[in-house]
Amino acid sequence: MKIAVRYYSRLGHTKTAAEAMARAVGVRAVSVDTDEAPLQEPIDLLLIGGALYAYGLDKHLRTYLKMLSLHTVKRAAVFSTSWLSKHAIDLIRNGLKEVGIPVEDAYFYVKGMPDEAQQQQAAAWARKWVT
Repeated sequence: MKIAVRYYSRLGHTKTAAEAMARAVGVRAVSVDTDEAPLQEPIDLLLIGGALYAYGLDKHLRTYLKMLSLHTVKRAAVFSTSWLSKHAIDLIRNGLKEVGIPVEDAYFYVKGMPDEAQQQQAAAWARKWVT
């Protein structure tokens, strides 16, 4: 199974969760605002995360979601860290669905910066998709 982990993080909270997930499934977490973010080959599962910024998704993540397609991503699972709410989960899901990518119901969420235990939970959540 080919998996990719993509995220956008301003403060490092979502990056911390993404890196724990990526380590758990043997890939690298890549920020969507880098040149490495575009998928180079079709994947089976995209783990993608972000947070709320002024009650919406950051423009980098919104733009990245619009670049995705069912030709490169068979399905996706969403994660988020946020001080405010889990609303980013719905916004990311909607962005994926708009480009035709099926989204798993299960998601991962942490309020604020993931501590060590929450990083382990993030890793376990990511591993469940490959077992």
